Amino acid sequence: MNLTLSISSGNDSFDRGFYLIAFNTLGNKNYLILVLGLIYLITLLCNLTLLVTFMMNSSLHNPKSLAVCNLAIVDISINSVIIPQMVPVFVFDLNHISFGTCFSQMFFMHFFGDMESFSLALLAYDRLVAICFPLRYPVINTNLRMGVIIAAVWLLVFLIEIFPVTLASFLPYCNSRVVKSCCCEHGPVYVLACADTSYNKRLATVKSLVVLFGPLAFIMCSYTVVMIAVLRLATPAQRWKAFHTCLTHLLLVLVYYLPVALAYILGNLRLIQSGDMFTAIMTVTVTLPPMLNPIIYSLKTEELRDKVFKFLIPPKVAPHKQ
Repeated sequence: MNLTLSISSGNDSFDRGFYLIAFNTLGNKNYLILVLGLIYLITLLCNLTLLVTFMMNSSLHNPKSLAVCNLAIVDISINSVIIPQMVPVFVFDLNHISFGTCFSQMFFMHFFGDMESFSLALLAYDRLVAICFPLRYPVINTNLRMGVIIAAVWLLVFLIEIFPVTLASFLPYCNSRVVKSCCCEHGPVYVLACADTSYNKRLATVKSLVVLFGPLAFIMCSYTVVMIAVLRLATPAQRWKAFHTCLTHLLLVLVYYLPVALAYILGNLRLIQSGDMFTAIMTVTVTLPPMLNPIIYSLKTEELRDKVFKFLIPPKVAPHKQ
């Protein structure tokens, strides 16, 4: 006797799931998957190297390093949620995904995507305190306080994302189950529901504005205050040193927000007519910053650069002469 457990969603069951359809009109989609695979491998290698370097060097155990490690963990996580599942879907045509897996992926993909922008805001907060209150920095920004702030941000983003994803999971999906995307994004999934989704659309719009432009507004305000403080420093050498400490973070912000802005412009102006091409561009813009972040940070931070090189290429010990 076979017993099947079915969890109901609206007037349909969870055991049927969805079908992911994307890149059908791209003749070179295997090359795209190959590029994304390389992006994923480099993301893992660079971010894990960064994390191990921080753990092995006690001189790097400070609030700024906690914020950088938090960003590295987020970078690994977001690309791990998106890229590996694309291989069986678009290389081996195993494009069926269950309801539970789909909404789990939806949550974690948007969760870590939101954490990316909030993690950049954490780095801006650290630079704000370091430059505007240099003498009080060890008191204001302790490791414990930075850890508490990071934990609070993770909880905040969890609360931001759990409601729209849960709401979408309870919609009745009784018509098409074909998701026109490379993964279970919120937008392409909830529009398939055979019910009024106007509230879901408004909620998604507000949420996107909050998680993108909220941290960006904080970053811009922080660096406005930082620039005013830098210009008040006594000598050009002091001003350059203070500015150089912020340059790396500004590059990370540009790497993240410029592709997002470009994708938004391309999508709204309808400059790209092919839906598959737009999906491919969006996928690359989301997965590229997690790969570039550790490279930029390591190369632009002298102390960290030296530590990474020593970790990757241990110095040779000269033989002892008797």
